[in-house]
Amino acid sequence: MRGTSMDPRSRTLKGFGVSPGIAIGKAFLVDARHIPIPFYTLSTDEQVARECARFEEAVTEVERDLETIKQSIHPDLKEQVHILEAHQLILRDRLLYDQTLDLIRRERLNALWALKRSLNKITEIFQSMEDEYVRNRVTDVSSVGERIMNRLAGRKANAFDEIRERVIIVAQDISPADAAQIQLEKTLGFITDMGGRTSHTSIMAGALGIPAIVGAEQATRTIRTGDLLILDGSSGTVVVNPTEEQIGDYYELQDALETYLKEISRKAHLPACTLDGHKINVEANIELLEEVVAAKDHGAEAVGLYRTEFSYMNRRLPPTEEDLYNEYRELAELMAPLPVTMRTLDLGAEKMGRWHPGIEQQNPALGLRAIRLCLHHVDLFKVQLRAILRASAATRNIRLMFPLISGVGELQRSKAILEEVKSELRREGRDFDDKMSVGVMIEVPSAVAVADMLAEEADFFSIGTNDLIQYTLAIDRVNEHVAHLFDPLHPAVLRLIRQVVSTAHKAGIPVTVCGEMAGEPLYVPMLLGLELDSLSMNPQAIPRVKNLLRRAQLSDCRRFVAEALTMRTAAEIREALQDMVLRVFPEEFKFFDPEALQPKYRSSEPYV
Repeated sequence: MRGTSMDPRSRTLKGFGVSPGIAIGKAFLVDARHIPIPFYTLSTDEQVARECARFEEAVTEVERDLETIKQSIHPDLKEQVHILEAHQLILRDRLLYDQTLDLIRRERLNALWALKRSLNKITEIFQSMEDEYVRNRVTDVSSVGERIMNRLAGRKANAFDEIRERVIIVAQDISPADAAQIQLEKTLGFITDMGGRTSHTSIMAGALGIPAIVGAEQATRTIRTGDLLILDGSSGTVVVNPTEEQIGDYYELQDALETYLKEISRKAHLPACTLDGHKINVEANIELLEEVVAAKDHGAEAVGLYRTEFSYMNRRLPPTEEDLYNEYRELAELMAPLPVTMRTLDLGAEKMGRWHPGIEQQNPALGLRAIRLCLHHVDLFKVQLRAILRASAATRNIRLMFPLISGVGELQRSKAILEEVKSELRREGRDFDDKMSVGVMIEVPSAVAVADMLAEEADFFSIGTNDLIQYTLAIDRVNEHVAHLFDPLHPAVLRLIRQVVSTAHKAGIPVTVCGEMAGEPLYVPMLLGLELDSLSMNPQAIPRVKNLLRRAQLSDCRRFVAEALTMRTAAEIREALQDMVLRVFPEEFKFFDPEALQPKYRSSEPYV
């Protein structure tokens, strides 16, 4: 048939689907030309002063631009205004603002070149981070830097102003500020070369409710304005210049997907009880107060992980006890009576704010970070603990969690400092929850080895699978040569999780998984069979995970895990898991990424 003949320009691209839904329409390619960055040195002090003033003026103009965008932001994005506020703070961050001015003055560089040098340095620092969530924050810094560059280069136009009809936007990247300016009535969806699942651009796309794909890498090089596109924001698939048959198939899939998503969203507030009556809690990972609404709307039964780092980043001065107390108290009150698990500061020394001199570390993942940083800076640690304890007074629903505990000594010292803070508060006559649960994150193999000893000192465990996998397999996920070996289904990883759960349950304490593994539907049967007590994830993942849990049987999953734990390779385990999910949940996975069922490493690697 003529309708099914292949367009010679037709091709398929892959990225990360970050906002579900299907869009079919013409592409609009945002001009991705790089700003020319001249290099020259300044010969006189007067030229240096002028260049500093030019840079400072550009920063001030961008501040005004962001404030204008905030004031006119789309109603659907009101809860995401904090992202723009974060960008305003980044403008004056010491790594960006102070370092650029220092390069202009000390090396007598022109402003554009100095800014580019600063951005390159920041990118190196962020890309060395082990936590994907923190690594994705580099896109925010890049977005801010690009806006300053545009000002310095005299570019002021909003590329979206040129859109005249409903289109799918294709860009190298779309900053949160750009997303806030998108005309929804003319936007079917968007595709970017850059970005990850947890980037702020992805969060904005979800808030807008439009299909979106990030990290498509070659999109701007492959797609031209006017090309017909199919954008599948669930699977992360882009079909460029599809056949009529493909278009028809996707229109049918679009109707079915919309019906399915509405159905599982309506049931998201129901408990996650398996068909044979087993209840597992499904909780949310969040970092900002504004995300509480999304957590509740998607059916979260608790906050399983509150990342407290945001309050410490991009600041001129450290947060005060009152700053933290007000933030933590508001969060506890918004979630009450549901529990809130607050993780103490989990930053590396190289990423402290302007208020603290950064420390260069050859290998930040193995350096001064998380609980080690807090035990090194006890005064800083005490301020946060005081704020958490005081915030617990009214609602009594806060749980405290220490990250990156590697042994009993660290936990005992952390708890001793906590007791010192409690004693101080009692002397001051301040109320707090004296029975607050205290838990630890299990993220390093040494913690697994002494889990029985840690269980005697802790009220609960939370497994951070991202770090646990990396430390167990000795894999740097940002190293392209070995990143393909990162696999949650490696037999060693699964055995470590089983060991932690078994040890904790013998001691009578619960175990949560709060890494990315918890929010991946493919792993639901595995985590259920490993008998985790709760799963904590990005709020948007909750409806799908709850739906699968309610349709699973604990007994079947236990049998599957028992068999999987006898297998020798991740590839063998993945194949068995794929067979199971396609048999038990066929309709679920027809809507989503079929490649999610495939190994994320080369299966030909003999040592996996």
